[in-house]
Amino acid sequence: MSTAILTGQPVPGSPLEGDLRSLGFDVRVASDAADAETLLAAVPAGQRVAVVDTRFVGHVHALRLALTDPRFAASAVPGAVTAKPEARQELTRALRASAAAHGGVATLDALPDDIAAAMESGAADVHRPDLGTLVATVPTDPQTRNEARQAVAAVDDEAVRLRSAVKARDGFFTTYCISPYSRHIARWCARRGLTPNQVTTASLITALIAAGCAATGTRGGFVAAGALLLLSFVLDCTDGQLARYSLQYSTLGAWLDATFDRAKEYAYYAGLALGAARGGDDVWALALGAMVLQTCRHVVDFSFNEANADSAAAGGNTSPTAALSDRLDSVGWTVWLRRMIVLPIGERWAMIAVLTAVTTPRVTLVVLLIGCALAACYTTAGRVLRSVTRKAARTDRAARALADLADGGPLARSFAALRSRRPLPAPVIAFVGGAVVVAVAAFTSYGSSWVVVGAVIYVALSGLALARPLKGPLDWLAPPFFRAAEYGTILVLAAKADVNGALPAAFGLVSAVAYHHYDTVYRIKGGTGAPPRWLVGAIGGQEGRTLVVALAAVLLPATDFTVALTALAVAVALVVLVESIRFWVTAHKRGAPAVHDEGEPA
Repeated sequence: MSTAILTGQPVPGSPLEGDLRSLGFDVRVASDAADAETLLAAVPAGQRVAVVDTRFVGHVHALRLALTDPRFAASAVPGAVTAKPEARQELTRALRASAAAHGGVATLDALPDDIAAAMESGAADVHRPDLGTLVATVPTDPQTRNEARQAVAAVDDEAVRLRSAVKARDGFFTTYCISPYSRHIARWCARRGLTPNQVTTASLITALIAAGCAATGTRGGFVAAGALLLLSFVLDCTDGQLARYSLQYSTLGAWLDATFDRAKEYAYYAGLALGAARGGDDVWALALGAMVLQTCRHVVDFSFNEANADSAAAGGNTSPTAALSDRLDSVGWTVWLRRMIVLPIGERWAMIAVLTAVTTPRVTLVVLLIGCALAACYTTAGRVLRSVTRKAARTDRAARALADLADGGPLARSFAALRSRRPLPAPVIAFVGGAVVVAVAAFTSYGSSWVVVGAVIYVALSGLALARPLKGPLDWLAPPFFRAAEYGTILVLAAKADVNGALPAAFGLVSAVAYHHYDTVYRIKGGTGAPPRWLVGAIGGQEGRTLVVALAAVLLPATDFTVALTALAVAVALVVLVESIRFWVTAHKRGAPAVHDEGEPA
């Protein structure tokens, strides 16, 4: 339960108390300034508290945005201010500061606005939602009150609420083919008490059924798989729109939405490979290649964003490439073209669904690989151009995030400790190390001892790349190069083994490791830090796992190598999943801030 304290003289006929109660607030009325402070002190420490001017006139959704959004510790609009438990101390301090500004006595006149201003002048970060056409004001006389009421009546806040449920930056397919009706499904879910997590789970189940249909290998199964994959995507859009519509953001929900998206897509790749196998076509290498490419694309996105997250505070990025991009955004059609070129999740899933229904798994995966490769080249080239002309300095926080994304284990840290300097930029060293181990695996026969030599070189170069903080203009490329090296080595060695089950086992291992890397990303994005060092050590770090797989390929016959890959996949999955679930459930119970990404879809 939350508590709202109304300040000022009650206004006859005002719906404010009813509006606040409809939002879940227990309403208390302060008879004077001293009573307001007493009521504030009486609110239990674990509750959200709001202070609202009784003269407030505005839309219910304006109050909802200001007073109920769980992502922000403190928030305000004209005439209303709120604080979650973690910001209660600042709100109390602000109330006393307001009293000091009025000769030691807090006045009820404009008290919420005074509190919000005092909080902003202190240590609190007060969120002020963008209301757009919504009204939130405190009239001071009957005429302005009447004008404010007319302004409220002129705007349908439910229509605004429904429009704002759609993500601000979505792809073309999502914007024009899904959101026009999925937002209404979100409202239907909200009115029936369904939660975003329930819709997210329904989307996962639907996608897994789609993967099962694809695994049948029949034309009917492929058609059903394509239709169900599109339905899963509709539900995937709906869960986020439901969260925005009803402001049901949560730490657990953000994690589920992020990880389930990857699980759905990669499980579908596996379903296509199983279906193709039933028809006598082995496309496991293509399925694994698609997963590797897509994961590396995401790591490029995450690394670049983390590397530049503090650019504004560090002086901004004044690169000509960024300026050109901003100018292109002012031309409407180029915005949609550029969003489609990167093959975001909507376009990608639509393409996969249609190709599954009308072609074969091999054609689907080949087209997917080509499309994702072109998209990766386009986005990476643009980011490289931005980075080389970047004038802002890389911050310590960004360097720490990149080091965490690199996923270096004990072996890499040991080699890093041997040298305090590196002869070449980190991404060059990472690229050379990865190219060596993948090339040796590709151009030697299965079981060749040269694979271990290549892996040892890779381990040493991994440590050398991490010997110094990753603050160079292109250092954000190091984590993607590490991902490509580890995943690529596993793929090539499994293909070289050339026995039944090797590539599916490799698919399972890469899936488990990729989950760990996505988990790392969303911990960092949520501000909770990377996974503990013991976890990274327990699963070997990226260079340790690469060396173990290389040793297994040299020491074991092909059939036993498949068993080793399977055992390693199970071990990594168990350790990572147990720790990840423990962490996110605990974070949810602690009320950690939710990760809510309004950027371009992945």
